[in-house]
Amino acid sequence: MEDMTLNGIELPEVPGQDSGDRGVTPGQLVMKRFLRNRLAIVGLVVLVLMTCFAFFGPYFSPYGEYELFYEENGVEVTDLKDFNFNAPGVKLYSRASPTLSHPFGTDADGRDVLTRLMYGGRISLRIGFIVVLIELTLGVVMGGIAGYYGKWVDNMIMRLVEIFFCLPTLPIMLILSAMMLALKVPQTDKIYFLMGLLGILGWAGIARIVRGQILALREQEFMVAAEATGLSPARRIFKHLIPNVMPQLIVIATLELGGIILTESALSFLGIGLSYPYASWGNMVQAVTDPIILRKFTHIWVPPGMFILMTVLAFNFVGDGLRDAFDPKMKR
Repeated sequence: MEDMTLNGIELPEVPGQDSGDRGVTPGQLVMKRFLRNRLAIVGLVVLVLMTCFAFFGPYFSPYGEYELFYEENGVEVTDLKDFNFNAPGVKLYSRASPTLSHPFGTDADGRDVLTRLMYGGRISLRIGFIVVLIELTLGVVMGGIAGYYGKWVDNMIMRLVEIFFCLPTLPIMLILSAMMLALKVPQTDKIYFLMGLLGILGWAGIARIVRGQILALREQEFMVAAEATGLSPARRIFKHLIPNVMPQLIVIATLELGGIILTESALSFLGIGLSYPYASWGNMVQAVTDPIILRKFTHIWVPPGMFILMTVLAFNFVGDGLRDAFDPKMKR
């Protein structure tokens, strides 16, 4: 480490800064620290591959999400044109072992597991991103208002936050699922209700974090100067305070994405989330409830379980890497 001096006087060392970091912008410094974290890079690569697999993979798959496969006298039928589905010996090509034409085999309903993994990834990742977006929007707005105005406004919003912390998520989801079933809500619309409810129930923690950060920032000199220039409270909150909280929000959002995917998987496993015949990684794992599939047909439930595991781990690796990169006291 080189000594830093000014006119012969030694200057104090900045925590987390080495000689190679001087003259580098904060954004470049964050990127430099992030790229040094090998686990974070591995997580980022995995997330990019998962996203490409889920959103672009179906365009290259020769099969559809709901396409059924049949066999005749124990042999898979490849040409279904003019095929007699009622002929003797014809049945669904279900629970088939992995082959070249079906790398992950087929499920209990005769559908290609690999193709359904692609479509299931679309649902699981989409739910994660949209729910986190809803949580961030509500949390930033409510936390920003509470932290900036304080007094009775802060007290009212914090009591609302405590109410949301006390709400039992699982029973509410069960009630909503039963209501949608009774009202015959289409499965394609049910997923949007699920995302909205998860986002509304999950904003309270983010609001509390944002409020705490803004309470620490609002009395600093740059905020006094912003108030002296006559900026409106909304501009002071969203132009000066929120950008200073953004590093923490990025880390929270990254870590929360993995949690939301796990939540969706658990809800779908319990039958509350997306239902058959639509695919998500969660309801694909639900096949494990059949003891026969659990013991003899692991190719049906192991792949979606591994995809959930790898995706959640990747989000956690990236979140940890961002947290370390944004921390000025980290020294690598």
